[in-house]
Amino acid sequence: MEKILDRFLRYVAVDTQSDENSPSQPSTAKQLDLLKLLCEELKGMGVDAVLDEYGYVMGRIPSNLGGRKVPAVGFIAHVDTAPDASGKDVKPQIVENYDGGDIPLRGVPGLALKPSEFPELLHYVGQTLITTDGTTLLGADDKAGVAEIMDAVAYITAHPELPHGDICIGFTPDEEIGRGVVKFDVPRFGADYAYTMDGGEIGELEFENFNAASARIRIQGSNVHPGYAKGKMRNAILIGQEFNALLPAWQRPEYTEGYEGFYHLISFKGSVEEAEFAYIIRDHDRARFESRKAEMARCAEFINARYGEGTATADIRDSYYNMREQVEPHYHIVEKAVRAMEMAGVKARIQPIRGGTDGANLSFKGLPCPNIFAGGLNFHGKMEFVPLRSMEKASEVILNLVRLYAE
Repeated sequence: MEKILDRFLRYVAVDTQSDENSPSQPSTAKQLDLLKLLCEELKGMGVDAVLDEYGYVMGRIPSNLGGRKVPAVGFIAHVDTAPDASGKDVKPQIVENYDGGDIPLRGVPGLALKPSEFPELLHYVGQTLITTDGTTLLGADDKAGVAEIMDAVAYITAHPELPHGDICIGFTPDEEIGRGVVKFDVPRFGADYAYTMDGGEIGELEFENFNAASARIRIQGSNVHPGYAKGKMRNAILIGQEFNALLPAWQRPEYTEGYEGFYHLISFKGSVEEAEFAYIIRDHDRARFESRKAEMARCAEFINARYGEGTATADIRDSYYNMREQVEPHYHIVEKAVRAMEMAGVKARIQPIRGGTDGANLSFKGLPCPNIFAGGLNFHGKMEFVPLRSMEKASEVILNLVRLYAE
């Protein structure tokens, strides 16, 4: 059977960066290169698989339990990489028997992955690590998850004696831009419960995530020749800065952790005449989340009261919600994941996601879907790496879940 490392290296060689400015589905045609490859690989293993018009690969392995009914379980990963850094011409470095020192990223002279900056490296002394060469991201988010699912599928199809119920396999585009499962057909997928293989370090298990919203604050100024501007000019850039100053500075991402929410200014563009500030709003607690959105609207009202109606316009839209309220009534699926990790010799660490996953949106579509570690660290940048053992253990966890659902 092919080694999981070889699969992973094959998948990261395909550029699958998504594009938040594209209206198409998938947002980039190049994602289809990997999606088509995965569909053909599944068919080559005897799995009934299809690639639909929206870029979703769905595969199904029928139960071998005779007439005995057990829940159908699904495993899902996304193929796209983040727009934050290039995913083209990825040149992975294989570091065997890591010694705990700095790892030079040889594509950029002088650049290194250092334990002094990333102490998590020291958790993996003696293991094989896959890093970037410093010129691109690696793509372990989420091609590690893709490789883990495919590795488990290869084992299942090669070992028909392994008892299992219906197993559903899903690969999605555009997760990194928040559109991963917008058109995902849950009834067609056919799972009763599912897991996204999209978490970080080994042992991570998540069934709570942020409630999320986006906000665009448009400021209408008034430009006048600066030599004659007294009492007339309203500088949209400065008014926008004033709006931003109304939000509590200590509730920014760089000052928060755990269950603490935040306001995050992610982009700005503008001139004296008009400006636009884009934010994301996050909080695990639904009531505090609603309060944050209301506070953003109140800040716009304050600006309008000071400078005139229509100066500030706030467009606030919900993105996704905390999956906990959908998963908790089916808590046995979390317990099964804990047990599957224990069977693999992995200690489960249940924690909230300070972000979101396809699993959150799927849970609200009626498919309870916690998130299991894929093993990678430092996602979305040139310092990304993944330990090989973590990927191997994630594949083992998938197989253990298949066994547990067959009981």
